[in-house]
Amino acid sequence: MINEIFKNFPHLSPTQREQFEEMARLYPEWNDKINVISRKDIDNLCVNHILHSLAIAKFISFKEGSRVMDIGTGGGFPGIPLAVMFPEVKFHLIDRIGKKLRVASDVAEHLGLTNVTFQHGDVGECHELFDFVVSRAVMPQPDLLRLIRKNISPKGCNAIPNGLITLKGGDLRSELGGLLSSSEIIPISDFFPQPFFETKMIVYTPVVR
Repeated sequence: MINEIFKNFPHLSPTQREQFEEMARLYPEWNDKINVISRKDIDNLCVNHILHSLAIAKFISFKEGSRVMDIGTGGGFPGIPLAVMFPEVKFHLIDRIGKKLRVASDVAEHLGLTNVTFQHGDVGECHELFDFVVSRAVMPQPDLLRLIRKNISPKGCNAIPNGLITLKGGDLRSELGGLLSSSEIIPISDFFPQPFFETKMIVYTPVVR
């Protein structure tokens, strides 16, 4: 299944290919000790978790020097795969559950990632500024936006304005409410053909400060 990643991202460096291969080995080992991924879903790690995370890399190519926060990262998704994809971008991963964050930290260390930092706790305790906040199915977009608005830098360097990028499914029109007109919804099936992505979306909400 690792070939699904290589097929969709053919220009990976040898180092990146090795890191993704190692990632695919490390998570099942950790999952036997700490359940960071559903045991019924661990066999689908490469597509349902790593490739899913990398959908964001199809939507935006973060510029060198960008700073990205991953809120509710759990075992490191989408932050760890994105950190491999963008080695010149700084990623800050936050989660309330220490044992899951320990898995993400260990994976990052084994992969030799030097562009990742970790915070055990609540996003309210983080007062740093970032170009983007990313997240995967943590909470409704309006609630998340209220929490992270303070963390979005007013100065941007990317092709799109700074803001919030989330990976979601379900009834987004109902969830987004008043954010619907200001948000962009991108079907992940535009990038990846696997059935898993038929109902999965990227939601991008720019933040003006």
